[in-house]
Amino acid sequence: MEAFDRNIPYNQLPPLPPATELYRDEEVLKKLMLASRRLAELKGLASTLPNQSIFVNTIALREAKASSAIENIFTTDDELYRSLSYQEDDYLEGPAKEILHYREALWKGFQRITAERTLTIDTIIDVYREVKRTHDGIRPYQAEVVIKKRGWGSLVAETVYTPPRGKGVVEKKMAELLEFLNDDTKYPIDSLLKMAMAHYQFEAIHPFRDGNGRTGRILCILYLIQKQLLDLPVLYLSAYILQNKDDYYWKLNGVTGTLLWKSWILYMLEAVSQTVEYTTDKILRIKDLIEKTRTMMMENNLPVGKMDLPKLFEQPYIRPRNLLSEKIRSVNTAKKYLSQLESLGMLTKEKVGKEYIWFNTDLMTILSD
Repeated sequence: MEAFDRNIPYNQLPPLPPATELYRDEEVLKKLMLASRRLAELKGLASTLPNQSIFVNTIALREAKASSAIENIFTTDDELYRSLSYQEDDYLEGPAKEILHYREALWKGFQRITAERTLTIDTIIDVYREVKRTHDGIRPYQAEVVIKKRGWGSLVAETVYTPPRGKGVVEKKMAELLEFLNDDTKYPIDSLLKMAMAHYQFEAIHPFRDGNGRTGRILCILYLIQKQLLDLPVLYLSAYILQNKDDYYWKLNGVTGTLLWKSWILYMLEAVSQTVEYTTDKILRIKDLIEKTRTMMMENNLPVGKMDLPKLFEQPYIRPRNLLSEKIRSVNTAKKYLSQLESLGMLTKEKVGKEYIWFNTDLMTILSD
């Protein structure tokens, strides 16, 4: 292997897969088995839910918040969930807006991958455009994109990596990456291992001017759905990466500099195992809260049958119009039911703009833990 020079475009980025001895040994296989088993259990649990949109919406938003925080885009839980209660034509600003763009990008990618069952360059570009709200695409070959050291002080501007560059270079490397992911006959490698390898490769190619980290993390989830390891985007993968961000970048650089594939893959498999466990805990706690709410409503003779109970758990802030259905046809009826729940201490009410909204405190507690 030629010496790696971080100041020169990495056009010699090796294609996938790496040599087997670099990543596949007893330690990797043991961690792979654990991650695969836990992922299968999460998929099974999610399939038993009466209304999966509850967990998809809440977990997707947590994923969006954590993934954006990795890129130093921060907001509070309260600001984030308040933003969801705004009218559709309200103009959002700042970090909450960025995070909601991420969630919409995840949904857009999910819709395409479930319809097409294969990952394409058009899907990847669509996801990126939604993340960044841009019409831009693959960065032009003349764009001198470099990765700078994060932080403060004299090292801020230090270049740590220069991605591939040149006419047709990025397009060729992306085509090779997609072939690796989609062709299981030519590349018969476990899908979780492929996901880990491909995530490194995508970040190393760095196909866009900006937003590669967030786009790449969405692609991890979409690929697991494509390979039917998940049915829905309910894996909160960015939580682990956020908590172990220094290791994330260190191990990415380890593959680039010295082909330390094993350490990188062990990191990604651990990320899957831990975030599956975390996500499972969230799902079980929300299910339990729904059942407790149902029991309390029945004990107090509230009209459980007339209310689509899961709608109370799609997000912590609830507008009366969110409850409208075949059974609840007017906003005034919805307000009455929400007020009844408020009287039992299950919701709290506050004024936002010119109207009142109700807040599910217990749900927010679960999501914020």
